[in-house]
Amino acid sequence: MKPLRTAANTAPTAADDAERGDVPGWVLVTMMTAGLVVLLWGVAGPALTGLFDQAIQSVSGL
Repeated sequence: MKPLRTAANTAPTAADDAERGDVPGWVLVTMMTAGLVVLLWGVAGPALTGLFDQAIQSVSGL
């Protein structure tokens, strides 16, 4: 029978340390993506709003 692994008898391994390095990478990618979305929204927002309003007016016949 195999002994149970508990926090008291389990030391961190190299694989555990390798997983910790991934968190800053995905956080950076997420933050950069959010920044690009905000930037593009600020630049293209008024033009997209105009296109949407024009499309709604052409459909509704106003």
